[in-house]
Amino acid sequence: MALRLIKILYLILAIIPIVYPVYLNADTIFIKDKLGRQVKVKTPLKRAVIVITYELIPALGVWNQVVGISRWAEKECDLIKAIFNKYPYLKKPTVGTGTDMNIEAILKLNPDLVITWAYSPETIKFLEERSIKTIAIWPENLKEFYGVVRLHGKLFGKEKRAEQVIKEIISMLKIIRDRVKNISHKKIVLYLSGRQTRVGGGKGIMNDMIKICGAINPASNIKKDTYDVSMEKIIKWNPDCIFIWGYAGYSETDILKNPQWKYIKAVKNKKVYKVPKWSTWSPRIAPIALWMAIRIYPEKFKNINFKKIVNSYYKTVFGISYEEVLRYAK
Repeated sequence: MALRLIKILYLILAIIPIVYPVYLNADTIFIKDKLGRQVKVKTPLKRAVIVITYELIPALGVWNQVVGISRWAEKECDLIKAIFNKYPYLKKPTVGTGTDMNIEAILKLNPDLVITWAYSPETIKFLEERSIKTIAIWPENLKEFYGVVRLHGKLFGKEKRAEQVIKEIISMLKIIRDRVKNISHKKIVLYLSGRQTRVGGGKGIMNDMIKICGAINPASNIKKDTYDVSMEKIIKWNPDCIFIWGYAGYSETDILKNPQWKYIKAVKNKKVYKVPKWSTWSPRIAPIALWMAIRIYPEKFKNINFKKIVNSYYKTVFGISYEEVLRYAK
């Protein structure tokens, strides 16, 4: 009988959505992560190391259950920097970054779980071999991101708060949807990544953001997060608006002054924008979408006070104002 139950359990684990938990009992769950690994976790977590979803720490209010964070969060994230400046006692030891984890630092912290991205499976395997439980995430659309928020809620015993955060995200996205729902001629919007000819494809949260904004992503037919295309392809697409990844090593000016781009509608009309350096694996996806929508269809958002709306959102979701965070934006 026990053997049969075990077989049934593993069958369930094989078909459940990635990063959704299966409940074994009140405080133990199995997680199937983005790498297809099945990880047994005791909840609520008491000593977590969060390498990639660190903006969910203030959103869910789990600082006292986290013992380590990414160096990137402390050095580059305006939200985390603002929180640490206001509440220095919340600072945590850093453990490197998602692409360069400090294994020794992690081992010293003796975490009950490390939450990172699926980018470096070798590092995850190395941690697992040293009995450090690790789960890998990589939300490829908005629905999967909601799953990640709910997963964190379950892991930290903050299910109710996770649902409140998702509700706030949906509420802000509804503002956008309501204003663009009757647009008959949708704008073509191109998202550029680390290189000028590397575009955001049909996978990834940014593709969902473009749809929510009532626009068309011409690169969405390829189901990848990003991929390289020719300049001829971009000219053929002739986007109305271009957004650049916030951490790209080039600016709007580099596009606007590049003669290869001069015949593209977005360049002619100076509708090229660099997105704020906000994580898209964060509740800040909603303000990002609003920021984009205002630039795509300014006529639909004339009476929107972006700063006022986002200020209220930050206070509700992160416990700190947008204005306070802006001081640390680069």
